[in-house]
Amino acid sequence: MSSTTSPSQRILESRTHLCGAVTVDDVGQRIKVCGWVAKRREHGEHLAFVDLRDFSGIVQCVVEGTVDVRSEYVLQVEGTVQLRPEGTSNDALSTGMVELHDCTVTVLNIAEPPPFSLDERAEVDEPARLRHRFVDLRRTRMQDNLRMRAAVNRAIRHAMDAQGFCEIETPMLWAPTPEGSREFAVPSRQHQGRFYVLPQSPQLAKQLLMVSGFDRYYQIARCLRDEDLRADRQFEFTQLDLECSFATEAEIRSFVTEAVLDAAQAVLGERPEYPVTMTWAEALDRFGTDKPDLRFSMELLELSEVFAHTEVKAFSAPTVKALLVEGGGAMSRSALDKLVDRAKELGAKGLAWFKISDGGAGLELESPLAKVLTDAERQGLFEVTGARAGDLIVVVADQYRLACNVLGQLRVELGGKPVSEGPYRYCWIIDFPLFDGTDAEGNPEAAHHAFTMPHPEDLHLLATEPLKVRAQSYDLVLNGWELGSGSIRIHRADIQRQVFAAMGIAEEEGTARFGFLLNAFRYGAPPHGGFAFGIDRLVAIFAGENNIREVIAFPKTQSGADLLTGAPGELSPQHMAELGLRPVPKAT
Repeated sequence: MSSTTSPSQRILESRTHLCGAVTVDDVGQRIKVCGWVAKRREHGEHLAFVDLRDFSGIVQCVVEGTVDVRSEYVLQVEGTVQLRPEGTSNDALSTGMVELHDCTVTVLNIAEPPPFSLDERAEVDEPARLRHRFVDLRRTRMQDNLRMRAAVNRAIRHAMDAQGFCEIETPMLWAPTPEGSREFAVPSRQHQGRFYVLPQSPQLAKQLLMVSGFDRYYQIARCLRDEDLRADRQFEFTQLDLECSFATEAEIRSFVTEAVLDAAQAVLGERPEYPVTMTWAEALDRFGTDKPDLRFSMELLELSEVFAHTEVKAFSAPTVKALLVEGGGAMSRSALDKLVDRAKELGAKGLAWFKISDGGAGLELESPLAKVLTDAERQGLFEVTGARAGDLIVVVADQYRLACNVLGQLRVELGGKPVSEGPYRYCWIIDFPLFDGTDAEGNPEAAHHAFTMPHPEDLHLLATEPLKVRAQSYDLVLNGWELGSGSIRIHRADIQRQVFAAMGIAEEEGTARFGFLLNAFRYGAPPHGGFAFGIDRLVAIFAGENNIREVIAFPKTQSGADLLTGAPGELSPQHMAELGLRPVPKAT
């Protein structure tokens, strides 16, 4: 969305036009505009030019005589629209062919000098921007980002309504329900010593709505998680949250796909490619991650058979994986050493590399390990990778998951590009493991949550080999960012008991922790499933931003501070007493 795009506005007594909506069709009309002073220029003692700005754009006002206004003063200007003199038009503005003459200027409010320039070309450090966010949000970039966000929300709502979903709000004050992330607690004044929590997601509430017979629910939901912040994570975030009864996994994915593609079309003007679908196992094997960036190839290559009988200690491991970096042979030795160090940071024992050169009689390998390879291993390396002169091969030998994960990260660092750059390549990842490792007591831990339906073909493995059980869960990925995840839910008490048992959760403990949901299931729970994806992340990608703070009106810093309001702050002793709280001395 461009700042020069002017939506239709109801005519008000104080203004007849938006600043960016004045065109050659208005020439000769007497109009009123309101906004902030973007720039003021004096031409001698008898003429002044004032660029007036609102969210829609800028219009130039020609004022006879002097005018005592400064940057960011709030004005109403009444004037007559005229064509600019020949040779003075400004193609960078939607109003660049016209200007206002015979102007009457009314100062609606004065302003102190802004803390930083609002010129988009000016570099301003983020703390200053967040401390004065109300000024930062006047900038064209921020106006465009937040209006794009509004357009995405409109498109999502339209898509969900068209597919028969009912919008329902769920509580912000909820009961503690362990779902994998740390929750924010809210003390109760009326029930001292007891707490609400702010919802990590409407997960259990929306499942209760399915039991209630609403069939298809959705919500643009506010969620809160007390997690460490990063480029794609804030304490507060917004997601499209949906749940559907009597639908298959594929059908739920199709509902979500329509919503995200409609949103993309609404703000980008074109519809991206339909998402491809691959299993979790395929994504890990080909790309080393469950959130693959499909904008470039550079897939992981399997060398385990090539080195199955090797005598090279560096390759004596259960799995040998490689990446072909086209043109990477130009990397310096110091750059390669840094690459090896990076692999070790990611958990690998080491990283082998091979530069490919043309030796005249054929391709040759340049590497500390080149001389210890057999002819068969050297030939297999060329055949599997398809390497050419000037390329680089990097190899990790280790346990399967670790080798894949390390090369998956190096793949992005060597060949990737910012997440916000096009094209937009969506991908559905399906068939995740139901459990992802074990806890300190050796009990399997849910990869998604304890209410995810196991794959029907794997139910028999729950009691004997739970780590091999696949889940009916699915993630949506865009340009290497996980947008969101979902699953078919367990709606049968017998299967829920089996999953709890596999996790080492006794029936009494399950009832204590999730009793209100399990109780609801006693009264006729339909088969159901759902999904949620992050709107902040989606909009950031569409807006060309690599940090979701740039598409949130009032975000927190990476340390969780709100520089505008000073939050988090302290409560007064009286307020603490009302809540039944007392401060704990800070650790020294």
